[in-house]
Amino acid sequence: QVQLVESGGGSVQTGGSLRLSCAASGYTYSTYCTAWFRQAPGKEREGVAFIYTGDGNTYYADSVKGRFYISQDNAKNTVYLQMNSLKPEDTAMYYCAAEECMTVIQFLGIIARLSPRTFSYWGQGTQVTVSS
Repeated sequence: QVQLVESGGGSVQTGGSLRLSCAASGYTYSTYCTAWFRQAPGKEREGVAFIYTGDGNTYYADSVKGRFYISQDNAKNTVYLQMNSLKPEDTAMYYCAAEECMTVIQFLGIIARLSPRTFSYWGQGTQVTVSS
């Protein structure tokens, strides 16, 4: 059974940085599509960064491009989200999500939709709060 555990959330001031970690266990496939979503109160869950573990291919939402960076350590089955130049509008619960992906074509299909419904596995979330 796949389990995802996020860590690294917290409170920072505008312009600060945080690094989130998503440690996975129970993986049975060799490659996965992994993503970070976020959800603020009263808003829909938004995909902000995606990575295909097979070749490191990445995708970012426009709202975080140039500020957030997703990376992976395959030996540790861990995906990271480095968040720089944080803004109050980045305040949200951040969730790690994963889905079995055998090819980059499948990854491209996922980022074409950017829907949380394409992911089968979810972590419990970690809160990020950015104050002005």
